[in-house]
Amino acid sequence: MALTLDDITRIADLARLELHASERDRMLGQINGFFDIVERMRAVDTAGVVPLAHPTEVVADVQLRLREDRVSEPDDRAANQRSAPAVERGLFLVPRVIE
Repeated sequence: MALTLDDITRIADLARLELHASERDRMLGQINGFFDIVERMRAVDTAGVVPLAHPTEVVADVQLRLREDRVSEPDDRAANQRSAPAVERGLFLVPRVIE
């Protein structure tokens, strides 16, 4: 899949970006270069390859180091809600946006 300068111009317009001619040319080369890499990756036969859960799994058995689930921050709800325009029973009150 290769993009054209018209495609780059349309994408820039949709993203509301102002690209000069030299920037469009550079962007075209970079995006098409990315698509070339994707196509080369698609060409690799991966049939029968088991996906890795972790990139270093082929080197060593990986054990996830999970920390103990404990409270580490104090409860500063009152301080955090002090600047809120409206609070009730510890909850932020917001205007209704859905009828």
